[in-house]
Amino acid sequence: MKIVIIGGSGLIGSKLAVLLRQAGHEVVAASPSTGVNTLTGEGLREALAGARIVVDVANSPSFADEPALHFFDTAGRNLLAAEAEAGVAHHVALSVVGTDRLLASGYFRAKQRQEELIEASPVPWTIVQATQFFEFVAGIADGSVRDGEVRLSNALIQPMSADDVAAALAVVVVGESPARRRIEIAGPEAVPLDALVRRLFAATGDKRPVVTDAEASYFGVQLDDRSLTPGTGPRLGTTRFADWLAQRARA
Repeated sequence: MKIVIIGGSGLIGSKLAVLLRQAGHEVVAASPSTGVNTLTGEGLREALAGARIVVDVANSPSFADEPALHFFDTAGRNLLAAEAEAGVAHHVALSVVGTDRLLASGYFRAKQRQEELIEASPVPWTIVQATQFFEFVAGIADGSVRDGEVRLSNALIQPMSADDVAAALAVVVVGESPARRRIEIAGPEAVPLDALVRRLFAATGDKRPVVTDAEASYFGVQLDDRSLTPGTGPRLGTTRFADWLAQRARA
């Protein structure tokens, strides 16, 4: 069947495209670089013609409050309208575990808007909420530097590899019918955020000090052990952080 991946050239989209093509599906990896722009609507009608499933893994190019809201609201409206016109049978969107608990952040309020638009759409849908990716832990550390120190909460986080995210999405896309529901996916282990970054630094030789600060914010949000971890019954990836670090060292 024809599957369109919005954000198909990004970290998750490119991995998902490989998996779906290996399974024999016709895959359109849609992004501005291929002439498909959800913000302007350019190329959407052509890309979605004959598509049975659309997977939206696109992200806002900015994490600032207003640009993120503009992106998810405008792109979401354009995409869902085009899907309804094209007769798409299943809209699958990648979102974030704990979005409704992180609304002190404008970025997560924008993600919440995206989810609300999907819920209100006539297109049958599944929202896959993922925990943070291993690939972004270094960015979290860089964004937490204060006076030369990396100040991080010791609240629990249960991150997962991008490969496991793509694999979980592929199962939903080709193996499940839309049920107008949310599915949570996460890594196999929960660890304190500060400890996770210390493990990364030990593996990469980063000498910056990591300071535990229970009051340190995460993109403007005060954390507790529920903020960045899934609820009951999540689908778990198999890749542990230590194994991912070892794979990177061998690459």
